[in-house]
Amino acid sequence: MPATAPPELIGKTVGDVLVRRPKTLPVDISVDQARACFADDHVHMLLLTESGRLIGTLIRTDLPTDLGGTGLALPHSRMSDRTVSIDMPAEQARLLLLARGQRRLAVVDHDGTIVGLLCLKRRLTGFCSDADVSARSAASTST
Repeated sequence: MPATAPPELIGKTVGDVLVRRPKTLPVDISVDQARACFADDHVHMLLLTESGRLIGTLIRTDLPTDLGGTGLALPHSRMSDRTVSIDMPAEQARLLLLARGQRRLAVVDHDGTIVGLLCLKRRLTGFCSDADVSARSAASTST
């Protein structure tokens, strides 16, 4: 981990570096539907929303392997330690993710409205952009 902030993060906030159009899912998805989303290895966190508000987040380990697939996934979701505000300094958010061993945080405003997704890149020095996500999506549909 670099001792100083990567230059591209200096003076920026989470709002400057987030993915603004993350995929969201309804709160009534089943465990099987959630597992199907995780079949894509680029998917690290599911954002469960209702009327634009983030209600829960899911990561793979939230769904025990012995859990039946027809029930709702929402009761297995969490919000604590998985959200961040849009005005947090980007470097502070990066260091928080590193300290927690995470690579994703949902970005919400003061009333819980989903604003975006903060996605730490594999090299751990910067964040994915909407352009990165679009390019990856285009590449996966062309193969």
